[in-house]
Amino acid sequence: MCRFSAFGLSFTLLAALAGCAGTRYGAPSTSASASYRRVPDAGIARYTLALGQVSSGAALLGQVMPEYPPALLAACPPLVEVRAQLIVDEEGRVREVRVADEAQADPVRRLYIAATRKAALQWTFQPLHIERWAADAQGNSHRVDDEVRPFSLVYVFAFQCVQGRGSVSG
Repeated sequence: MCRFSAFGLSFTLLAALAGCAGTRYGAPSTSASASYRRVPDAGIARYTLALGQVSSGAALLGQVMPEYPPALLAACPPLVEVRAQLIVDEEGRVREVRVADEAQADPVRRLYIAATRKAALQWTFQPLHIERWAADAQGNSHRVDDEVRPFSLVYVFAFQCVQGRGSVSG
């Protein structure tokens, strides 16, 4: 048989209620997830390969996703897309991020562009190799030379807010 004194029962009840009183409920989480998509851009100049030339590389190796601008989470604006041209050097590092409408962008859009630029400048790619091959008198092919060149790719980053939570996708 288990016995509780009036003091013991009161103390237990008080301790249980004190635990509830200390619980605080904050604002909803503002964590964000991110992704991206590469898009073709007919306006970008392409390398023209000569007979016997082969290109390889230019593959994405590492990326950092943009952070949804924290100052805009409370307002929870509609979907915003940033189309960015990433200029990649011979070592595979993004050296420049160009956004065509940046000069005309309002201060809010500039926050999205800044988030895109900050992340994209940390991206790395496999360098673009262009090899030149030739055949000898017997028809055997061999590599004549190999060079590494800069290149650019276009990506679209989509920033979306749902119920106060930011998401960057593409």
